[in-house]
Amino acid sequence: MYQLKFLSHLGLAAIAVTLTVQSAEAKPPERSQESIVGNVRALSHSAKTVKEWLAQMEAQPAIVSVPVTSVKVERTATGLDIVLETQDGKPLSVDASKFRTEGNALIADIPNTVLALPQGNEYRVDDPSLVGEDVESVSVTQTDAATVRVSVVGKGALPTGEVTLRTGALAYSLNPEAGEPDEEVVVTGTRTPTSIQDVPQSIQVIPRQTLDDRGVVRLDEFTDNVSGVQRSSAGDGQGSGGFIIRGFPDGFENLRNGFRTQGGFPRDLANIERVEVLKGPASALYGSGFQSGVVNIITEKPLEIPRYEIKGFVGSYDFYRGEVDLTGPLTEDKTALYRLNFAYQNNGSFRDFLDYESVFVAPSVTLKLGSRTSLTLEYEYLNANYPDDNGFLTESEFLRISPKTFLGEPELAKEEFTSHNVALNFLHEFSDNWQYRLGFNGLFQDVFDEGVVQRTLQADRRTLNRRFDRRTNDLTNLALQNEILGKFNTGSIQHELLFGVEYFLLEYAYTFANAPIGPIDIFNPVYGARPTRSLIQTTNGAYGSNNVGVYLQDLITLLPNLKLLAGVRFDNVYSFFEDRDPQETINEVSDNNFSPRFGILYQPSNSTSLYASYSQSFTPQFFGTNSRGGAFKPEETEQFEVGVRQGFFNNRLLGSLAAYQVTRKNVSTPDISTPEDFDRIQVGEQRSRGIELDVTGEILPGWKIIATYAYIDAVVTKDNSLPIGDRLPNVPYNSASLWTTYQIQKGDWQGFGVGLGLVYVGDRAVPLPNTLEVPSYLRVDASIFYRKSNFEARLNFKNLSNINYYDSTDFGTLVPQEPFTVIGRLSFQF
Repeated sequence: MYQLKFLSHLGLAAIAVTLTVQSAEAKPPERSQESIVGNVRALSHSAKTVKEWLAQMEAQPAIVSVPVTSVKVERTATGLDIVLETQDGKPLSVDASKFRTEGNALIADIPNTVLALPQGNEYRVDDPSLVGEDVESVSVTQTDAATVRVSVVGKGALPTGEVTLRTGALAYSLNPEAGEPDEEVVVTGTRTPTSIQDVPQSIQVIPRQTLDDRGVVRLDEFTDNVSGVQRSSAGDGQGSGGFIIRGFPDGFENLRNGFRTQGGFPRDLANIERVEVLKGPASALYGSGFQSGVVNIITEKPLEIPRYEIKGFVGSYDFYRGEVDLTGPLTEDKTALYRLNFAYQNNGSFRDFLDYESVFVAPSVTLKLGSRTSLTLEYEYLNANYPDDNGFLTESEFLRISPKTFLGEPELAKEEFTSHNVALNFLHEFSDNWQYRLGFNGLFQDVFDEGVVQRTLQADRRTLNRRFDRRTNDLTNLALQNEILGKFNTGSIQHELLFGVEYFLLEYAYTFANAPIGPIDIFNPVYGARPTRSLIQTTNGAYGSNNVGVYLQDLITLLPNLKLLAGVRFDNVYSFFEDRDPQETINEVSDNNFSPRFGILYQPSNSTSLYASYSQSFTPQFFGTNSRGGAFKPEETEQFEVGVRQGFFNNRLLGSLAAYQVTRKNVSTPDISTPEDFDRIQVGEQRSRGIELDVTGEILPGWKIIATYAYIDAVVTKDNSLPIGDRLPNVPYNSASLWTTYQIQKGDWQGFGVGLGLVYVGDRAVPLPNTLEVPSYLRVDASIFYRKSNFEARLNFKNLSNINYYDSTDFGTLVPQEPFTVIGRLSFQF
């Protein structure tokens, strides 16, 4: 039934957007991209008064080119850095999407730029000691009155090492596999290719290189390098859960390449390019849910240049993993590209009886259907087998037992997870300023698991009552997106307009069956218990939603240093919860909701950005009804945020500081006006206030750093049953982290490096109402590594001080984390 609704809405959405696209194509903008950029960049200084601002807007002086005063070429352990320095540190108008290859040369043309070098209007170097053995020459030349070209010519073929163009705080890869500035360009914050510096909201990006440097093998480990985000494990130790962002859980919903997907189960790292985190309510862009932020997982895409990489991992507790990454052209003219990621993992655990095995395959193909049209097709398959386990109950006695203790039954703990993900992304550029995107994503997951569920401690506080459960879960998740992105001017004001229509379907079907099983002594477990009777099915149900959303956003550049962001989304959400035994719908809810966002950003200098923003989210409530039998209203979340981004050391180090308040309203609480125990009323409210600090950059050549700090005060402010002032679960008041690496750049030891990491998490209260305080911890990590062009060897050491520490889960349990662990990795690229 719901699939038919999806197809009908899908057709209507596609027709509506296609008509809009045809209208946009019929009336292309008169101004070129160069003229648009010129109008906003030509203003000579920041307006200090409204009179000055109006005068600047009327004047519209000619394009002002930025002088490049110095060029430096530096050999690194992995390739080549080309550094362009400008007068007064002014930014360059680099468009990384226009980087290209010509024969054996990497080419980057930079508009609105002139060479002002002491030696003249051309720079060239071909000394092998500077450019390396794989590069013939590096040249920087003036090709016309306002364009500078950077050209890197390889010896008989394209350069094999990493070629990086650095301009101020931005680092662009000239290699074909990376057409965007490293760690700078994101899509999560605006659904457009907009620099973090221009978005009036807190965003963090964790690139794949950072994950590799830290020896990350589970997705949720990235949270150690993002302020204000905690893991909310689903148990099983597979890093498969959701995330708590600014005090509120994400409900196991996150994004994959901008499409809504489900957490709660394993997610392989083999094809992940980076992880982006948008903090704050995100319904204005992504629809219902996402009440305090969203995690977007970006996957790798096919490349034009052939590249083959093999990785092998060996670690503590019988950890073995292999990865293969193959990519390149399928045709001589490079109009068809492919990529194939494969991974196999088999590992034990520091905890008893918790083994894990998985197979992951992810092929993808990009077809260039013309100079401005492309189609990318992706598929992912993951099969994982592991025991069912959710850690310990949130009782103080469990903090005194050995963290390796397993409280289920080894021979009855089983979980098998299979996931298929298919995706399509069609992109057509009508001109340099207007483009249309059609995207589809389908996720299908099947889960079978059985195991022992922990219930309660008996009066002796050591005997644990248990129950044997068997569950099946089938998830279907379909999404269709149609978007138009356009750039145009109204006078001297520049607009980057996004219009989109999205359809989303979720259906989650499940069965539960259970039987009694004997208790266990948590301090001295003895295994071998079996269910005392046959399983009885207790539940056969389903829930889900159909969501149609229409959204509009405009990023407005009033002046080069003053930007406004305004967006709104309208959603119609039909939600259902049904009992299929018999076929009876328990609850149906239809919600209509507008979700706005506003922001302003001011840049008083090239190294400073000040911003303020407001955003809202909503989450439909379809489980249960109020005491009068009516449907619940959606939960609502709103956020106020102010922040500053500041560059240091000539913008080699970037810092961001944000202060915010998030309020969650319409929280369901017991209705004390009726005698029924299960009657609910929506008068609850929760609030989170905090400060976040993130610092990232390369202080000196080879010395990189990521540091974070967060203070979060997340509490219950209104409720009929919970104590006012109780802390929200698993949210520390204080948390901080540091990850820093140094790699030797020259000499006999060139390529060798070391890394050091610190992770501090303050005490946390669990659950609601608060009954237990989980102790704070300080974890120390380290690494040593060696890199040389196409080879890397690495050893990562986690938890050097071998402390005991715990994560909490959305299921109200504690999950012990790893003691001292060593993971080694070898990788070869050819």
